[in-house]
Parts: sequence; structure tokens; C-alpha cells
Amino acid sequence: MFSEFLNNYFSIFVFLFIALILSVGFIVLNFVFAPKKPDPEKLSAYECGFEAFSDSRMEFDVRFYLVAILFIIFDLEIAFLFPWAITLGKIGIFGFWSMMLFLFILAIGFIYEWKKGALDWE
Repeated sequence: MFSEFLNNYFSIFVFLFIALILSVGFIVLNFVFAPKKPDPEKLSAYECGFEAFSDSRMEFDVRFYLVAILFIIFDLEIAFLFPWAITLGKIGIFGFWSMMLFLFILAIGFIYEWKKGALDWE
């Protein structure tokens, strides 16, 4: 029974082992060869686009939320489209129209983003 298990899953274990070795190897290489002299530009705040502040109740620009909604729209769409496309022959017409309804709802969100100006970069 154990040998049958190994026959079925050996390739998965090989890929996991190779992925683990490559990941650890790249981290070690980066740690060894990366420059260790950060300049003020590298140490500056870059994630949000502005310096840190003391009041956590400060108002944010609505564009931050619109970009987050836009990311969710496209991320969900892609995450559901691939499995749907693979199983379309098995799920039939009901699955097709269910996905069309899903895409219609996502299109409404995309149109909302477009009207709010989230796609206009300044």
C-alpha cells in the first residue's frame, strides 16, 4: 500500500523538494550577495505614497478604495474563470448562465470604477 502511494505521489514530492531547495537557495544567495548599504531613498516610505502619520483616523482618498475594488474584481474573475472553463462541458447550460451572471455583476463593478475615475492616472 505504501509503495502504491509513493508511485502515485512521487512526482509531487520531487517538485516540492525542488521548490524548497530553490526557494532556500535564492534567499541565501540574496542574503549573501545583496548590498548592505541602504540609502535614505531606500529607507523612505513607499507603500502608501506618503509618510507615516500619528492619527489613525485620518481620511484616505477614495482612490485607494477604488483601486482595491478593481483588484478584487479582476482577481476574482480570473480565479473563477479558469476552473469554469475547464469544467464547462460537464456543468452544462446552467453553469454557463451562472458564469454570465457573475461576469455581469463584475462588469457593473468595473463600470462603477470607470465612472469614479479609478482608471484615470494623474
